[in-house]
Amino acid sequence: MKPFWALAAAAVLLAGCGMMPWGKKAPQSPLPVTELVELATDGTPTHAFNQYWKRNTLVLDMQGAATQGSIVLKRRDGAKWPVRLAFRVMPGAIGLLEVRGDQRMLIPVTREGTKVIDLELVPGVYTASTQQIAIMWEPLRQPPSGN
Repeated sequence: MKPFWALAAAAVLLAGCGMMPWGKKAPQSPLPVTELVELATDGTPTHAFNQYWKRNTLVLDMQGAATQGSIVLKRRDGAKWPVRLAFRVMPGAIGLLEVRGDQRMLIPVTREGTKVIDLELVPGVYTASTQQIAIMWEPLRQPPSGN
C-alpha cells in the first residue's frame, strides 16, 4: 500500500508545479491592429505608429515619435470610430499633444516618470460623425526664466 501513497503524493506534487511561478506563461504582447487610417498632413498614407486594443480603448503607440510632428486619423471605409482613443507616450519625450476633432483638446505631458503612459481623450473630442482627427505634438518647452 505504501507505493500507492507514494505515487499519489508524487502526482499531487507534480500537479501543483503548474501553480508555481515558473509554470506560468509570460503575458502575451498585444497584437497590432489597423483600426484607423493614418495620414500625413498632405494626405499621404503612413503607418508610423502601431495601434493596439486595450479593452475597449484603441491605443496609438507614439513612443517612437519625433519630438515634433503631426498626423491625421480617419476611419476606415465603413468602420466606426473606437469607443475610446488613447495615445501612448513616454514622459519627457513629448511636451504637448494637441488633438482636433469636433473639439480641440490640449494634453500636456508630464516630464517625470520612466514608464509609458496612456493619454485618453475625453468624450466629445470626436463623435460618430467626425470626419477626421488631427494630432499635433511638440517638444517640452523650458519655462521662462524670471530675471
